[in-house]
Amino acid sequence: MSTLDSGLTLIRNASQRVSRANGWMGNAFKSWMPTGLYARALLIMIVPMVILQTVVAFVFMERHWNTVTRRLSAAVVSDIAALIDVYKNYPQDKDRAQLRHIGQKLQLVVDFLPAGDMPPPGPKPFFSLLDQTLSVQLGRQINRPFWIDTVGKSNLVEIRVQLDDSVMRIFAQRSAAYASNSEIFIFWMLGTSTILLIVAVLFLRNQIKPILRLADAAESFGKGREAPNFRPRGAREVRRAAQAFIEMKGRVERSIEQRTAMLAGVSHDLRTILTRFKLELALLGEGPEIDAMRKDVDEMSMMLEDYLAFARGDSGEIAQPTDMAMALEELRSDAERHGHTATVAFHGLPVVTVKPASFKRCLANLVSNAARHANTISITGHRDHRYLTVTIDDDGPGIPAEMREEVFKPFLRLDDARNQDEGGSGLGLAIARDIARSHGGDIMLGESPMGGLRAAVRVPV
Repeated sequence: MSTLDSGLTLIRNASQRVSRANGWMGNAFKSWMPTGLYARALLIMIVPMVILQTVVAFVFMERHWNTVTRRLSAAVVSDIAALIDVYKNYPQDKDRAQLRHIGQKLQLVVDFLPAGDMPPPGPKPFFSLLDQTLSVQLGRQINRPFWIDTVGKSNLVEIRVQLDDSVMRIFAQRSAAYASNSEIFIFWMLGTSTILLIVAVLFLRNQIKPILRLADAAESFGKGREAPNFRPRGAREVRRAAQAFIEMKGRVERSIEQRTAMLAGVSHDLRTILTRFKLELALLGEGPEIDAMRKDVDEMSMMLEDYLAFARGDSGEIAQPTDMAMALEELRSDAERHGHTATVAFHGLPVVTVKPASFKRCLANLVSNAARHANTISITGHRDHRYLTVTIDDDGPGIPAEMREEVFKPFLRLDDARNQDEGGSGLGLAIARDIARSHGGDIMLGESPMGGLRAAVRVPV
């Protein structure tokens, strides 16, 4: 039993190590892969093409080129061996005229040099297949001292063979011993592959464009902007996705319009009743009870406006370039008119495309929330190539960390946490976050360097 347990433990440990190695290799491979669809699609096309051409080229060089060169070299060496046999068996040919004549018929230039040492080996080309093949064939068929030169003259190959009383020098055509058409094969292979790759890149680029347009339209819709020139294009699957996006966008817009229309009708009825209340209170005269009722009616009117603003959102407003530095300066002026100390700073290009009225309401809700509980407010804006970030700091009591997400819920008021002594609907932060998210951003709450609460609004530009 113990042996079985130890074996299972070893197998389990080995499988865990293999799993970790597999995970590490997968993460490394993902880090090397490009992130864009266009780059990945190109990689999917290029890698198989390169592998295929490499295999084909290797097979051609290894099987065809080497085999043909070996056979050609063997034929040339066989002719040389035949000439050597003629030289040995026919000594009556003193001036070797017949031998030279036979060499010409074999397309070889034959000459004889005085006996002596062979020249020193010359420089050899790197990976010279012809040198290797000729050396093997000369050693196998002739088995005499020899010297070859495949570099000196581009079209000729010089071969010297040591005989008994002289040195035979032979000049052979390089094409007779070497398969020289491989460059043409490589040229055609690379040329056609390059043309096919260019065509594939152009075709793939046209196929990727509709996907990029769909992504841009979805991003614009997420930021609350319109994409008027968007329509389904491209392949059938891309058109289907684009059509589904258009239908989804229409359903969302119709839902918002229906909700807004319903709330407009409700608000009209409620405002009519509140107006009657105000008229009846005005006819009743003055008194402590009448003043309290007037205050309740005014609070109900404000709460109704907050409810409608929350339910309506920023529907109907069109995003347009807005000077955020000027908008933040207006918020500072409003805060100072209500007796608070406020400062403003903006960094970067101030013009940002947002829905101006709703975004200003978002920031105004945050500033008024800070002004209700603090004396000093600092407003800072920063715009880079991706985001607009507006931070609002105050020196108030702040909000506990565990409640910073809860305060965004509608109708929630943290009277104890913020020492709130005024009435309110509890929709200020909810409306602000709803507007920020309709622009594709969000609002985060945190600790302020001033000791109170920091509200950071970040939306994409």
